[in-house]
Amino acid sequence: MRERPTVNTYASINPATGEHIAEFPTLTDAEVQDVLAHSAAAYSSWKQTPVRERASVLQRAADLHRERTEELAAILTLEMGKPISEARAEVALVAAIYEYYAQNGEQFLEDEKLDFKGEGEAIVRTEPIGPVVGIMPWNFPYYQVARFAAPNLVLGNTVIVKHARNCPQAALAIQSVLHDAGLPRDAYLNAFATSGQVADMIADRRTQGVSLTGSEKAGAAVAEVAGRNLKKYVLELGGADPFIVLSDADLDKAVTDAVRGRMYNGGQACTASKRFIVVDDVYDEFTRRFLQAMAGQKPGDPTDPATTFGPLASRASVEELQELVDDAVSQGAAATTGGNVPGGRGAFFPATVLTGVKPGMRAYTEELFGPVAVVYPATSTQEAIELANDSPFGLASSIYTADVDRARELAKQIEAGMVWINSISRSAPDLPFGGIKRSGVGRELARFGLGEFANKKLVRIPGI
Repeated sequence: MRERPTVNTYASINPATGEHIAEFPTLTDAEVQDVLAHSAAAYSSWKQTPVRERASVLQRAADLHRERTEELAAILTLEMGKPISEARAEVALVAAIYEYYAQNGEQFLEDEKLDFKGEGEAIVRTEPIGPVVGIMPWNFPYYQVARFAAPNLVLGNTVIVKHARNCPQAALAIQSVLHDAGLPRDAYLNAFATSGQVADMIADRRTQGVSLTGSEKAGAAVAEVAGRNLKKYVLELGGADPFIVLSDADLDKAVTDAVRGRMYNGGQACTASKRFIVVDDVYDEFTRRFLQAMAGQKPGDPTDPATTFGPLASRASVEELQELVDDAVSQGAAATTGGNVPGGRGAFFPATVLTGVKPGMRAYTEELFGPVAVVYPATSTQEAIELANDSPFGLASSIYTADVDRARELAKQIEAGMVWINSISRSAPDLPFGGIKRSGVGRELARFGLGEFANKKLVRIPGI
């Protein structure tokens, strides 16, 4: 079968084999207008639906995700090569997110009484604002959508989602689950749209906000259109997350977590540990163990439950990652393990460790979106912090040390939206997610995610 999709289509291509599975056409401009009209019409009634009823729909969505785990997980494995065990875990996390907002939506949306000077009463109400557009990536097709859709749906906004072109069946599966859960059909709409059509949707007067998870380039384009049209936006644009190992760290745990933090989802995660910064006292020992552990990571068939490391999502991803590795090696860095793409049709890339990366190399400042780790030595704790902050990104980070109190103080110096102590970054429904600098703006999940596209309306009743 053909390996390359037709221009202007969304296509499922198995990254483990290169097999072309299915194609879906993009919307016409007239169909885009229909999507906007239907979403706006649905908002008029959805916002009036009692919060308890909206929450019950989300609870049913959580239940359906659990009931359809095998079906949903198989789609992830087929379209982006996610190992089946990780695919099941993503479905479980998605169910937890929908359930979290189902269980907490009413509480989060209660009026907040203000303590203020003067007589009478003042409250702040949290209300929906209208249709919002989500532009979603391919690395976590269900999770990224749930992070955006769940809080907005319980709030009363309607949702339009533009998915990545390589996961259309996952997109359709999400829409099916939500509609089967009882969500009004036009309250959540999938849009197989082009980039130009998405820009038009953001600019349209009926759209009230946009959330994007993707590249810096895409984020800048979305922010430009949103800003020009005075629309609220949330951007999650990736990271080059530091993993700091201090001299008193438990090296057994640090090495184990370092491999997991770098290799989960084939390294294709914005919050994956990518830059391993190790103080000199333990640098040699950590690096020796880390290299040995990474050398043992072998890619396999993602449908096999025993596989923990599958292909990248596409051949394009492989080529982009290889360019970054080649650039570093050509300037003096060493690819101590891995570093070269194997032959064959699948989008496989070996687990690779780079050492000797310096400023001026692309790998020093760009995100390595795949199973490539960079290890840096640091002469002191302070130099480790400075190196961690010497990045255009600021998403997540990790500090490994036996002195937790000291780590709390060091966390204040880390320029990132999230700091984990003696742990890799993990996502949970009740923990806020987001970054600073070129990692984006805004927060998702927890109570914070519900407030991004909300009207915080003041209601003031003066004393009489």
